[in-house]
Amino acid sequence: MNKSARSTARQKDTGGTRMGTFNVSLKTLTDRVSMEVVYTPRALDEISVEIAEVNRPGLFLAGYYDYFDKLRLQIMGLAEMNFLSGLTAEKRYEALEQLFRQQPPAVIVCRSEELAPFPEMQKLAQKHAVALLRSNETTCTLMGSLISVLNLELAPRITRHGVLVEVYGEGILILGDSGIGKSELAIELVKRGHRLVADDAVELRKVSNRQIMGTAPENIRHFIELRGIGIVNVARVYGVGAVKLSESLDLVVQLEAWDPTKNYQRTGLESEYYDILGVSIPSTSIPVSPGRNLAVVLETAAINNRQKKMGYNAAKELLIRLGLDDKMD
Repeated sequence: MNKSARSTARQKDTGGTRMGTFNVSLKTLTDRVSMEVVYTPRALDEISVEIAEVNRPGLFLAGYYDYFDKLRLQIMGLAEMNFLSGLTAEKRYEALEQLFRQQPPAVIVCRSEELAPFPEMQKLAQKHAVALLRSNETTCTLMGSLISVLNLELAPRITRHGVLVEVYGEGILILGDSGIGKSELAIELVKRGHRLVADDAVELRKVSNRQIMGTAPENIRHFIELRGIGIVNVARVYGVGAVKLSESLDLVVQLEAWDPTKNYQRTGLESEYYDILGVSIPSTSIPVSPGRNLAVVLETAAINNRQKKMGYNAAKELLIRLGLDDKMD
């Protein structure tokens, strides 16, 4: 087989349950990011953030009000606080009044060990019912942590019927018709030392243009259904080391009943991809027939996929050895 015989196939995910817009509460953010409350007009779980971007309001405080997004969290760093400290008390109150009047979800003061919120800030937070928080993190560190959590919690997502497992560090989404053996394969992989992320319903989130994160809905997390046995709690039966809360998706494996008339992948030169929320994930189809050890096959698929990401392709090396290709791509 030569280069002209290689092809790339892409399959688009048209199934699954799509969800609408999302929000994340300040309670979730304070639990996962180093922040503490100075003032809140109501319970933190009643205050929500709907946008993943955060803002440093330096220009706004200086009087430039165009393009200000009041839905963003407002981060007060060293530059903003030093700017305000250089103003007269009257000018500082006026600048902060303009900011709190916009009623953002929260105003957060960084470097709390060296920067204390101005007294006017708490007074205006109470006046305009705006949460006021502080953090001992530096501005860049806090913004990075917040954006990371917000990107995950507010990411576009779908729910797919399948199983998500971690095999040798690779997140593998197993798809296939009901009864094909997805859950049984997952249990066999768990027994071999790998980890279950989700069974039956897999929630897939697009956290960036190149990454899909998978997890299980909280109410069915760690549970797996085995026909003939029933519901099994994998964490209780095999230990907490056998489960994982979430995993980045690296490979999609589609199980299908063996069809003797179909030409299955034989060399691995043809690249196949599965489109999920606009992100192309490497994909392969594995035929199921009596006697096949699917757990070993999936372990091999995981290692092979990892090698390809590291730049090695066994099929291409074979072509070079046979003199059918002149270099490794």
